[in-house]
Amino acid sequence: MSKGDSIWDLAIETVHQQEKDGKDGQQENRPAEESSVLLMGSKTSAKTSIILRFLDRDEAAKPTTALEFTFGRRARNNLAKDVVNIWELGGGTFLSRLVDTAINVNSVRQLAVILVLDLSRPDDLWVTMETLLKQARAAADRSIAELDKLQPGVKQALRKKAWEKYDEHPDKDMVDPFPVPLVIIAGKYDVFQDFDSEKRKIICKTLRFVAHNYGASLLFFSLKMKQLIDRGRVMINHLSFGAAAPQLKSMQLEHNKPIYIPAGADAFQQIGPPPLPEGNVGTMSARNPVELWKQAFTGHFPQVSAVPTVQDDPAKDPQYAESSIDAMRQQKDEELERYRKKC
Repeated sequence: MSKGDSIWDLAIETVHQQEKDGKDGQQENRPAEESSVLLMGSKTSAKTSIILRFLDRDEAAKPTTALEFTFGRRARNNLAKDVVNIWELGGGTFLSRLVDTAINVNSVRQLAVILVLDLSRPDDLWVTMETLLKQARAAADRSIAELDKLQPGVKQALRKKAWEKYDEHPDKDMVDPFPVPLVIIAGKYDVFQDFDSEKRKIICKTLRFVAHNYGASLLFFSLKMKQLIDRGRVMINHLSFGAAAPQLKSMQLEHNKPIYIPAGADAFQQIGPPPLPEGNVGTMSARNPVELWKQAFTGHFPQVSAVPTVQDDPAKDPQYAESSIDAMRQQKDEELERYRKKC
């Protein structure tokens, strides 16, 4: 405060600084809070790298074996520290049932789900999206039902929160919002931008439909583009600590540019009809819009088999090396081999 400033000048400056930080006095005086974020999605879709960027950790990303946990903290002016528990599901759809560990009675009220997809692999996109969203939704519904028995009214409160973005939306009667906040991050945009224009258009329209139908935000991402990295970091900060989401003015609908659409900001009329393959219209037998879009998308991009594959043995992964344990393991393996030879 300079010598000529009045108390009102100081007050105005303080308010402006709080607005700049995305905070207000009431938020700063509240007790420390704890939230949870689950990242799941395609294999090698940069989930770990997204987490590292958010936490400002300058380290190389390592393969995620199963379900891994870390956390982040944010200190506020009253010295309270908010905490976000971050779960990452590895292996694509192979270990999808492990989402039950992250989505439970204790976490579901302050939980957000991030689905990370690989834009460079459209032949794996729908099956990954469908499998993981189905598993996560089932876990969330079960947890909310159990929590509502302990804390009556929770189910209704979460439902109201999920639907509030559609209160006056023309698509209100046609959408099916996810029970907890959902964000779809479509990664490897740097590869995707070199796809044929028609393929990009089909993929973009399909992702827009899925995101809008489930009340999710949709944003494209690339580890090679700073603007998209920053946008992803801002979004996760919003989900974790309630900070401001990426600005609405940066919304992008064009398939020739990296898409960003906040939840509830799209519309089925803007998205248009599903891109049905020529000659397949008469063979479609969908019971609902999601099935129709699935048939349309997979008609253009047949999906690879979702049969689980055996994962590499984590015990042989150098990132989990423990000399004493590894020596004992080797000794037991040798004993087992000698026993087999005797039999």
